[in-house]
Amino acid sequence: MLTITYCRIKPSDLRLKKYHWILLGVQLLLSAITYFAILPFNPIVASGVFICVFIPTATAAPVVTRMLGGDVTAVAIYSLLCNIVVALIAPIILAAIGEHPEMNFLESLLYICKKVIPLLICPMLIAFVMRKLTPKTHNFLANHQSASFYLWAIALFIVIGSSVSFVIKRFTWEIAPILIGLTIGSLVVCVIQFYIGKKLGKKYGEPISGAQSFAQKNTILAIWMCLTYLNPLSSIGPATYMAWHNLFNSWQIMRQKQN
Repeated sequence: MLTITYCRIKPSDLRLKKYHWILLGVQLLLSAITYFAILPFNPIVASGVFICVFIPTATAAPVVTRMLGGDVTAVAIYSLLCNIVVALIAPIILAAIGEHPEMNFLESLLYICKKVIPLLICPMLIAFVMRKLTPKTHNFLANHQSASFYLWAIALFIVIGSSVSFVIKRFTWEIAPILIGLTIGSLVVCVIQFYIGKKLGKKYGEPISGAQSFAQKNTILAIWMCLTYLNPLSSIGPATYMAWHNLFNSWQIMRQKQN
């Protein structure tokens, strides 16, 4: 998906702006506020909803942004920045609030980087190399961006199916209140993040890319973080968040096609 999307980006376009740093700062601040606001009520719900804000931007965010008519380059740059920063600080924060950290800092850092960095860097490098060495193939992919939509739809189908299976296998009536809290909490922060991202992006002329950068999350990484560091039940938070943000994006894409 990203290789196809990055074929529309020039290497000279990749520049960090003040806008990206502001988004990152607000994201980290909001994640801390979320955790401490919910913690007095239930620590599992607090950690599960916190992770929905703390986790970095999804690798599919540039794909959805392109379909909505936003600035793909702005999202791609923020995705790189956000994923690298979260990879660096996540082991410290999650070890501090977690229940059973099973890796030391270096092991956690390397594992997260191994999961995240190749998915972000490799597609970009492939696209830029193709631009130089195989311009015809590069131009073909650049002019057939709709292919990334179908790849996104297939990936989304598989991932949400896996998440539903995950919830069903672990359900008991004793944990129902926690599941409800996580489901509602993830919906609330999903709405808040789309709203804040759009408002911040609008100040810099990027309402679509701001919303997608801020609210479309790498929920697979979040579920792994919950299972590794936190109470396993907290992983229901990012699992339901996955449904909320993709439902909203699907609705936005439908409206975009109709218009």
